[in-house]
Amino acid sequence: MVKNDKWIKKMALEQGLIEPFEPNQVREGNISFGTSSYGYDMRVSNEFMIMNRNVNILDPKNAVDIFNPVVVEDFIEIPPDSTVLGKTVEYFRIPRDIVTIAFGKSTYARCGIFVNITPFEPQWEGYVTLSIANTTTLPVKVYANEGIAQVLFLQASETCEVSYADRKGKYQTQKTITQAKI
Repeated sequence: MVKNDKWIKKMALEQGLIEPFEPNQVREGNISFGTSSYGYDMRVSNEFMIMNRNVNILDPKNAVDIFNPVVVEDFIEIPPDSTVLGKTVEYFRIPRDIVTIAFGKSTYARCGIFVNITPFEPQWEGYVTLSIANTTTLPVKVYANEGIAQVLFLQASETCEVSYADRKGKYQTQKTITQAKI
């Protein structure tokens, strides 16, 4: 079952589901963020890691040199056919009976930006590392502290036997942009 805005607000305020939390949809002059009817539009922070164009092969088992060090900007211009990593403004704490899926915002999709985010598993918590890809032949701006993707919260019919926290998942409680780990 997809959870609605009433559930999201309750969980954010009572159990710290999302911090900082915006209970309304903020739009004026921004790419929207905050609570929506059946989800939450999360923001990208002002920290980005740009893909290193001098790497000959991308290897998720050896990701140390794939991205350049973090830059802090009000916006980032993503070069054509390139990817940056970002992180959310919001810190998430997922309950044991919830899993999420997320989708990039249509405003960016219409400019050729693809945002990839893996599901937040039951009892995962942390800042979300975002993969933001420019699929066009032109540079595209992405604005810090504005909406980047919408997350939907799905409640399971049964509570999982082993959660992400129980497994001591490798991305648990991440505070910074985190490159691939094995």
